[in-house]
Amino acid sequence: MPVARDIGGVGDAQGPDSWFKSLPVITKYWFGATLVMTLGVNFGVIPASSIVYFWESVSSRFEVWRMLTCFLYAGKFEFNTLIGLMLLVQFSERYEKGGPFNTGAGGGTADYAFMLMIMMGMTLLTYPIMLMVAPIPPIFARNLIYGVLYAWSKRHSTSQANIWGIPVPAIYLPYAYIAMTVFMGGAYMDMLHGMAMAHIYYFLADVVPQVQGRDFLVTPQFLIDYFGVGQYQAPVVSNNPTATTAAGGSRLGGVGGGGARPAAQPAASAGGGGGGHQWGSGGQRLGRN
Repeated sequence: MPVARDIGGVGDAQGPDSWFKSLPVITKYWFGATLVMTLGVNFGVIPASSIVYFWESVSSRFEVWRMLTCFLYAGKFEFNTLIGLMLLVQFSERYEKGGPFNTGAGGGTADYAFMLMIMMGMTLLTYPIMLMVAPIPPIFARNLIYGVLYAWSKRHSTSQANIWGIPVPAIYLPYAYIAMTVFMGGAYMDMLHGMAMAHIYYFLADVVPQVQGRDFLVTPQFLIDYFGVGQYQAPVVSNNPTATTAAGGSRLGGVGGGGARPAAQPAASAGGGGGGHQWGSGGQRLGRN
């Protein structure tokens, strides 16, 4: 008996599984992990006390997973959580596809991974300082989401965005979200915290190289080896068992297997166009003399 594969549109060409698979790699796994963590905590499968950030638990009991899981819980079931998940997908995808700030990997996936690592590290380091200003909870999903939104607004400052159909220039979009949150009586200090971390990253990755003439932030080689230069391309699986996959079965254009890493290519803008990507601007970038 044939099995129905398109129940509820899941197997359709435009179904949710196809949409999820079409997301760029970092956005896909970040959104997937956040969705699983948020659902798991809200349904009681994962204890909330085991995922929040407590430095005492990390240092004394070596519960190092807290340094990651605190960025993956979007909140309890409410409207703001849904908005946060939508913004995660929308602006992470736009930033990842549209060309992150180039810190050594041609403005590609490796540079985006490096930015997230820096912003997460700075968020954890500055959390005690934030507690002196306002009592924000030790979960930082919204911090990171609005940090990425801020980074996108700086990278594509001439693009156009909209909030509920109202056009807003990209450069003002973060402040528009803060104003809307304040107007609705919501918490906003975590948003400010994330945007502040993103601004520090933007300053070090783009402003300092232009002023000083040298790079301050450089994407680690292990990220470039894993993701390659430019936007990540999954390994090509050949149906011919005797054929060699691209990059020796590692990463397309990667070092393994003798494959030559591709030159940095401008990614198509996913943020509404405009502004260009200014590859290699601001200090010595990959591919420049």
